[in-house]
This record gives sequence, structure tokens and C-alpha cells, in this order.
Amino acid sequence: MEIQLSSEIISKIPHFKLGIIEYKNITVGDSPQMVKGRLQLFQESIYFDLENKNLTELPGIHEWRRIFKTFGKDPNRYRHSAEALYRRVQKQNYLISVQSAIDINNFFSLQYQVPIGIYDIDRLEGPITIEVAKAGDEYEGLNGRMNSLENLIVSSDQLGPFGSPFVDSNRAPVTEAAKNAVQIIYLQPTTSMKSAKRLTESLMKMFTQIHGGDATCYIIGND
Repeated sequence: MEIQLSSEIISKIPHFKLGIIEYKNITVGDSPQMVKGRLQLFQESIYFDLENKNLTELPGIHEWRRIFKTFGKDPNRYRHSAEALYRRVQKQNYLISVQSAIDINNFFSLQYQVPIGIYDIDRLEGPITIEVAKAGDEYEGLNGRMNSLENLIVSSDQLGPFGSPFVDSNRAPVTEAAKNAVQIIYLQPTTSMKSAKRLTESLMKMFTQIHGGDATCYIIGND
């Protein structure tokens, strides 16, 4: 699937980059016990690491808050998804296993402090553009609310925005019925291209070990 990055984003954040993974013929279901156990233990480890620390000073959390601010979105009102996960862990409101695709997304988002979205390709009308939402753009999100998208970075297809590092829409989530998917990693712009590729390949490898299928990955953006 063709994915493009808007010139507006590049002009304001020259080193902006995304990790893209496309999956075919996957099988989504209940997470293996290994994944459930690692997710729980990792959250407990993060909780203790966060004691007496300011959450917003963590590199990934801080960098994505700064990106939101650059485009005119108040990061105190609109928290990117990785920060939202960390705040849950900080309150010991630990994430429970939902299903394998969501669990892997959450695990890697916590590990690398970056938002990650995964979408059912068969529910999208390509091509996809990563852009800044305009006034009036909105969608019903997975948080159960209608969300204003103005000044947020969004992923859009021919039908409009469907995803964001803030919250995804309810239009194309990966469910247990999904067979083909695209995963978007909203990398820290300061991440080197070499590290970006390594992170993306690591996620792809773990995902396919659990879900089977075939996968390809690449990086969009500049070093």
C-alpha cells in the first residue's frame, strides 16, 4: 500500500520518520502466555522505574509532547497514546491482555515510548497520507468519543482520517477477523535511521512469530 508523508510535516520536523510494516495472511487471536507474562512483568518494572520521576521527562514521552505542541495541540489536553499508556502504568492501572495484535502494539509502545497504530488494510481505501488534520476533521475513536483532530498528525485514506498518535478511529481496527494489516510506528525524530530500521524489524519479527503470515517493512522520512 502506498504511504506518503505530507510536506507540511517535513517542513516543520525535518527528521520526522515512521516505521511501516505490512502484514499478509496473519492470524489474530488470544495472546500466548509468554506475551501476557512479559506484558505484565514489563509494566511492573516500569512502575518501579517511574518512582520519584517526572513522566514527561522520559525521552520518547517528551519528544512526542513537543511534536504535538509544534503543530498547535496542547500536550496536556491531548496526550499521545504512549504517554497515556505510561500514565496508566504509573497509577498501577495495568493493561490487561486484549488480543495478540493489541498486546504486541502496547508492549512495543511501552518499550520504545512511541505511539504505534495497527490497522486492517481491507477496511482502508488507499493510498494513505500522513498529514496534519484541518479544522472540522473528526472521527469516533476507540475511546468511545467523537474526537476533534484539528492540528493533530493523522493517517488518512480516500475516505478521510482513520488513525492518529493520539487515538485511532473505530473504522479500521485490527480484530480477530483481520487477515491483512499495516502497522505505523511514530518514531522519535531524533532516532537514527539505523536504529529506526532495527526497531521496526524487531517489531515485525515478534509480530510474525506470533501471528504467522508474511511481512515487509520500511522507513518513511529523513535521517
